[in-house]
Amino acid sequence: MITPMTISGVLPVLQLPYLDDESIDWTTLRKEVDMVFDQGANGVVAAMVTEVLRLTDAERDELVEKLVEFTAGRGPVIMSVGAESAVQAKRHARAAEEAGATGLMAIPPTNTPASADVVISYYEAILGATLLPLVVQDASGYVGAPLPIAAQAAMFNRHPDRVMFKPEAQPLGQNLSLLREATGGKASIFEGSGGIALLDSHQRGVAGTMPGAEIVWAIRAEWDALQAGDLARATALQGIIAPLISLQQGLDGFLAVEKLLLNDAGVFPNRHVRGPVGFKLDPATEKEALRLYTWLRKMCGMPQIS
Repeated sequence: MITPMTISGVLPVLQLPYLDDESIDWTTLRKEVDMVFDQGANGVVAAMVTEVLRLTDAERDELVEKLVEFTAGRGPVIMSVGAESAVQAKRHARAAEEAGATGLMAIPPTNTPASADVVISYYEAILGATLLPLVVQDASGYVGAPLPIAAQAAMFNRHPDRVMFKPEAQPLGQNLSLLREATGGKASIFEGSGGIALLDSHQRGVAGTMPGAEIVWAIRAEWDALQAGDLARATALQGIIAPLISLQQGLDGFLAVEKLLLNDAGVFPNRHVRGPVGFKLDPATEKEALRLYTWLRKMCGMPQIS
């Protein structure tokens, strides 16, 4: 039986590759899945930077089916089912369960300001639609208002064997600690800032991290160093990871930089993103991202890109 206790470690959020006609490039996606497992991933996640909100219902269904197929039992598959209504979210949740996903993740509706009680009701509806565990993603950067710690803890107390958390409200570290305290240290909580706060978050007791796929090897190295108590090694890695992630401003910023690096590494044949997009890399940002990426590869002993 899959429980929050069996989902942990480094779980990268995949980027979604496209062909020139903007249809999904399944061949490259399989390559990406193989890559992250080869580089130490404990599982895979499809979420906001996988552009799930820019996909049709049919594409979302096929995406989770393909991820289960490509993963082939190597680790958990966590599928984001967040939507603008509970009806849509429940539909996506059932489809993910039927496809064989290990767990679900959901952000609150992004276009509808709602009270904490309304948002909790939305999450309860998702929990009622399947038997799968659910990562509650407090994506305040997208929805504008954080979910109160007390409301999250109450939901955990009702579903201690199914509810996990990915807090993103600032200040991240303090809120993570408050959530751990409110759940008696029993809840599985994932670092969700792309890895920029992993050093601090690990010391606060996270169960894992959900970084981008483009530097999973570096996050794996930092996670292993932290698990071994090697703070010197972890701090050195964080010193390059943090400025690289800081270049990724907002959802479209994550998409632009992560696809740049996956393309530079020869994993993606292009850098296509479904529009409209609100951010494009300028030459200076692109140059700095590639500089930091090259330096990080050297630190981790990764083959250099010719």
